[in-house]
Amino acid sequence: MLLATVLLAAGLALAFATLVAATRSVTRGEAMAAHSERLRAVEGFLRTRLTGARAIAFDTEESSALPQRFVGTADRMRFVADLPNYLGRGGPYLHEFAIEEAGEGRRVTVDLRMVQAGEVVDEQVPPPEVLVDDLESARFRYRAINADGRLGPWQDEWRTPEQLPLLVEITMRDLDGRDWPPIVVSLPLAAGADSFGVAP
Repeated sequence: MLLATVLLAAGLALAFATLVAATRSVTRGEAMAAHSERLRAVEGFLRTRLTGARAIAFDTEESSALPQRFVGTADRMRFVADLPNYLGRGGPYLHEFAIEEAGEGRRVTVDLRMVQAGEVVDEQVPPPEVLVDDLESARFRYRAINADGRLGPWQDEWRTPEQLPLLVEITMRDLDGRDWPPIVVSLPLAAGADSFGVAP
């Protein structure tokens, strides 16, 4: 009887250890699946919005009187794209993506405002939506074609806001140190995009 009890206890201990290991594996798998789904959703939204960017002015720069069609820095970018009806009333909207401090990390937000006749419509709008949070770092960069017809270097600031950049890059890193795959998007309506042959 004592031997049987010992064998039973050993079997239960082994079964419990196996169950714990299996639970941990399932938890890790679910976490990886959730992270992958989150990555795909964020990348899809950013890519769709950027490829839909239009050369529509949303403001005028006071000193130069040049129209503002794409304003971009390392932590903020603004441009106009058509908004699907399911996200609002449809039509051209100013898209403002911003990288902000949020507690111990950073987050990316998006703000949408209607544009009419080259100006942002002054109306009550909801606060910006959080697109992704719990980031250690994030950055926007921009690229265009040089005067010699070749791709120029990546820029942390877009210096010709009257034009659309050819390429936009978004890089992000989670708080746990995992780097997201760089998101590089070609803007089809940028000057020279078709002639250079860069695929969206």
